[in-house]
Amino acid sequence: MDLGTSGTATAVSTASLLSWIADDAEVRDHLLIREWMNIVAWAEANIVDSPEGAATLTEGYLDTGVPIAGPGAPLVSEFQLMELIAVLGRSPDGGRSYVGQVIECAWRLPLLYAAVLEGRVTPWRAQRIADLTRSLPEQAAEFVDRHLNAAVGGVGWAQLERLVTEAILRFDPERAEAERQAANEHRHCNITDTDERGGVHLDAYLDAADGHDFNQAISREAALRGQLGDTDSLDVRRGKAVGAIARRDLALDLLIADETTGEVIAQAPGRRVELNVHITDTAFTGDNNVGRCEETRSPVQVTQVKEWLQVPGTTVIVRPVINLADCVPVDSYEVPDRHQRRVRLRDHTCRFPNCPHQAVRCDLDHAKPHADGGKTCPCNLVPLCRRHHRAKTHSAWRYQVTSPGHYLWTSPHGHHFHVGPAGTTPLDGY
Repeated sequence: MDLGTSGTATAVSTASLLSWIADDAEVRDHLLIREWMNIVAWAEANIVDSPEGAATLTEGYLDTGVPIAGPGAPLVSEFQLMELIAVLGRSPDGGRSYVGQVIECAWRLPLLYAAVLEGRVTPWRAQRIADLTRSLPEQAAEFVDRHLNAAVGGVGWAQLERLVTEAILRFDPERAEAERQAANEHRHCNITDTDERGGVHLDAYLDAADGHDFNQAISREAALRGQLGDTDSLDVRRGKAVGAIARRDLALDLLIADETTGEVIAQAPGRRVELNVHITDTAFTGDNNVGRCEETRSPVQVTQVKEWLQVPGTTVIVRPVINLADCVPVDSYEVPDRHQRRVRLRDHTCRFPNCPHQAVRCDLDHAKPHADGGKTCPCNLVPLCRRHHRAKTHSAWRYQVTSPGHYLWTSPHGHHFHVGPAGTTPLDGY
């Protein structure tokens, strides 16, 4: 075949190229199948009856039988395996995994292995199946092998994963239950920070019943909006539905009752959602169309703020600019709301070096302890997250307030850091 300077074939038809590629692919598969057969023969010749891992680690010269496939597959010589992997030209980890896949098929999935040798299943597909079955008990692997053989070539990956799951449920129920309980511990519902377009991403892992109910509620709300004249797309209406459902929070009417008598002693007041958005007096005139959301520390377009203000039931509180340097102490250890707001607006984050935790979620530490005469005043209050509050209280970490919003930290081994509005600066040789 004549190749031009660009590496492309010249004077060769596409049909011919495709024919050659198909022939080469067939040759490649035949060579790979022969490699599989040779690896299986190698494994049969290098079986070690029992693992001697401890002896190998302590004495260094005893050969060890290592398990590289599932239960019931043979243990192969560790030293011989090293040599085989080198001959195959693979990395130690990659080679071990590959040989393990071949042994898994040959010993624990014999019907699948036969299909590979006959050319009915490609080796790469069998390798992926072997990865899924390697951790299964022998009976479960046999179950998967038998059911795959009945529909070889017609099983998709989703169906295969369901088949493996069924095998675990049938033959290893304790593992199935442990995995179910572990999965339950990963349930979550997270909302990201507000992006530059005023939106957030919702990511959740829920119980199936909860997820189904939530989906049904969103679908009903979106359909109703369409019937009432909302011309947005279904996806947009589903997005709006989440907010509408949240504002009809069913937890608003929960009652708190005495456990003994059943008497209602309080009614939950309902959740209050508060967003602090900083905008200038010219924000709505077009001179400055960007504000900042305090909770997310991210910029937000004024048009997004307008949409938030138009949500039914929204309460708008306009606060004047706060003089963050104002210093009016109170005669108590407890920090009043007005002081909390000043301190958190001044510092924004935990004031420990390089800590990003938002000030609204931090403790307020008395720089000079209240018991030693420290005032409960913005000039003596510092936001510290719980971890770093404990470090300041119970370890040798110390800080000084050099001016409002500026802090000099000293580490247990004498390193110094300045923390201020611009972030953290190491002070080498201070």
